[in-house]
Amino acid sequence: MARYHFDCPLRWSDMDAFGHVNNARFLTLYEEARVALMFTAAKESGTDSFESGVVIARHEIDYLRPVDHGNKVYIEMWVEEIRNSSFTMAYELFANGVVASRARSVLVPYDLAAGRSRRINDVEREYLEVWRD
Repeated sequence: MARYHFDCPLRWSDMDAFGHVNNARFLTLYEEARVALMFTAAKESGTDSFESGVVIARHEIDYLRPVDHGNKVYIEMWVEEIRNSSFTMAYELFANGVVASRARSVLVPYDLAAGRSRRINDVEREYLEVWRD
């Protein structure tokens, strides 16, 4: 299994009143990792069609422990499932080397011009397979 590793700098604005990363900010951190994999790394490998549209159909997050501002945070992510018109990304967020959260997102390729979902093309499928568990 290949996992994509994303170092995740925390910002002061990520914190809640208790000095922990706010639960809603976890989605932002996962999004930053996903963008790095699907847009930056994908484009570097010759796959740029995700940039034309991908929407989130579902998120689920398990919070396992608090994350503090001084923690070294990184995210590992991989593709859990590939279907004809959607795929599932799985994530683990580590704080100081310990898993602090697990999440999944179901993503759907989307044709922004037509305003509708579309099927995963062969180039996208090949790229996603690299990161499949």
